[in-house]
Amino acid sequence: MTTEYQKKFIIITTINKPTQATIKYASFKDWQLIVVGDLKTPHVLYEDMKDVIYLHPDYQSATYPELSEAIGWNKIQRRTIGFIEAYKRCADIIASVDDDNIPLDDWGMHIVIGVPTDCYYYETNETCFDPLSATNYSHLWHRGFPLQLLKDKNKFKITRRTIVPDIQANFWNGDPDIDAICRMEHSPMCFFDENRFPFATNVFSPFNQQNTIITRKVLEHYLALPFIGRMDDIWPAYYVEALGFKVIYCKSTVFQDRNEQNLTKNMKDEFIGYEKTIELLNAKTVVSEWLDFLPEEARNCFEEYRKEIEKYSGIGETFTA
Repeated sequence: MTTEYQKKFIIITTINKPTQATIKYASFKDWQLIVVGDLKTPHVLYEDMKDVIYLHPDYQSATYPELSEAIGWNKIQRRTIGFIEAYKRCADIIASVDDDNIPLDDWGMHIVIGVPTDCYYYETNETCFDPLSATNYSHLWHRGFPLQLLKDKNKFKITRRTIVPDIQANFWNGDPDIDAICRMEHSPMCFFDENRFPFATNVFSPFNQQNTIITRKVLEHYLALPFIGRMDDIWPAYYVEALGFKVIYCKSTVFQDRNEQNLTKNMKDEFIGYEKTIELLNAKTVVSEWLDFLPEEARNCFEEYRKEIEKYSGIGETFTA
């Protein structure tokens, strides 16, 4: 089965000059790239790029004043403004990427969102499944996977199942999206075996905003959430899974040439997840408990995001296959 998507957007936020990855994303004729500027972004370089919608900080403040203020500046969570902009422009699907995710030649060519897809299906009795467990690097673990479950993370039953995914979390060769403790210990350089994809699971599993494609309907509930450290994309991922949206993990379509990182700072920023993610996932219902787990500033941002979604919810059709 093939599917046509009328409006496809790529969202990046950056403070760097155009990278190899950004330039390549801008060249994809069937995708529209939105670059979300921040205070340190070299604005003129992006304003001069062809086929790029650049959201200058002044535009963001004028167009989305409450949401912009709720997010704050000098934060990767500015990408949330790009999500709203794509939604307002009637996006069918959006791809969230980073400026160090260099797309491979087949990036964006094998989209299975909305398509019945046969996949490996990992069933576990644990609360959460680690996507790295399904790969040839099962000793590593995904950022945001509860550390309390590491001991038994590779215990599961593998079957086959056909699912219709709402979220396509594509993998990343190179420096993968693992947490700071895992990176300190292993410093891996990964090339994931394509034969192990695609796969899905029967429980919660973390996905990120690096090389992930979602539907318009998911976008109504999914954002980059500030004030929760490096759980900014992981906790919203668990939230939309709790709402019933289905995730499929697919082969690597980028090479992650990771920007320089301070791993000690990353670890500190992940501590909220080390402490509270397992509690969140063990809550009676993640949906009703969701806002209670968020700091006040994060809760305010989520509520402002939902207000913006409501403003534009009538102007575009939710994609269906």
